[in-house]
Amino acid sequence: MKKPLTVIVGPTAVGKSNVAVEVASRLNCEIISVDSMQIYKGMNIGTAKISPMEMISEDGKSVPHHLIDIVEPWDNYSVATFQTQARALIDEIHNRDKLPLLVGGTGLYIQAVIDQYEFSDHEKENELRRQLISRGETLGYEILHGELKDVDEKAADKIHPNDKKRIIRALEYYYSTRKKFSDKVVNKYDSLYKLAMVGLTMERKLLYEKINLRVDDMLSSGLVNEVKDLLNKGVSLEATSMQGLGYKQIAEFCLGRLNYDESVRQLKRDTRRFAKRQLTWFNRDKRIEWLDVDHKDKVLLSEEIADIFCRRLELIVE
Repeated sequence: MKKPLTVIVGPTAVGKSNVAVEVASRLNCEIISVDSMQIYKGMNIGTAKISPMEMISEDGKSVPHHLIDIVEPWDNYSVATFQTQARALIDEIHNRDKLPLLVGGTGLYIQAVIDQYEFSDHEKENELRRQLISRGETLGYEILHGELKDVDEKAADKIHPNDKKRIIRALEYYYSTRKKFSDKVVNKYDSLYKLAMVGLTMERKLLYEKINLRVDDMLSSGLVNEVKDLLNKGVSLEATSMQGLGYKQIAEFCLGRLNYDESVRQLKRDTRRFAKRQLTWFNRDKRIEWLDVDHKDKVLLSEEIADIFCRRLELIVE
């Protein structure tokens, strides 16, 4: 019998973390963060990392959170490693007679955990990836995109020539398995768990306004100093951690490659684009029940989400 698993997804700045704490308090959950940036230590402001105080619900319960602050910013970390750690945590939480709740906006990480998503040895070792990245940086990613078109035209048609990460991922999969990445994703929704998934969304204009305000808050909270501190500690601009939203753009300013206003403009623009890509990714998954959160109180919203989870999983909450 499949074990129950609850999931809250949605674009950046929609308010997932705060609502999830209230849901977790109601259903006796432990939260597993599914965020490819919040795993890094010392990267708090630019990732909007939840604070210990924010992990306490309105009724005073402290909700355990996992897979936050587990990796140094100069270390390599893969989705395959995340998959292993998250699945182990799901089992541990069940063994404590509690309900695991995945919360985040990193679609690939979520899919890798909940579905039959297998990684090759090359993906785990990262050697092939390093070679492809090196070729992309040397020859240009348009060359790699053309190479992908030769071996998997369907995947190439769906991946923008500037989307470096997805080009690398698709080629990596093909060269390590000799199978097309496009064939892999056709039947991707085959879950290991009894799922209840909720997606949070809001009117696009309001979401973009919230994103712009969040960036302003990050800057006033010391994002520039946080990035300078990472650079001073020797974290390379080429490190995966520094490719994250906020860090890449502000690092360009810190290194004198962009002026301040331009770096902020790019950060807001890139974050809005990222939110759009997140929604596109999640909208393909028809298992997600979407809730519009415009101006909704987080406690009332958490009640609505908890009701959905109970109905989907046939839970009885005392």
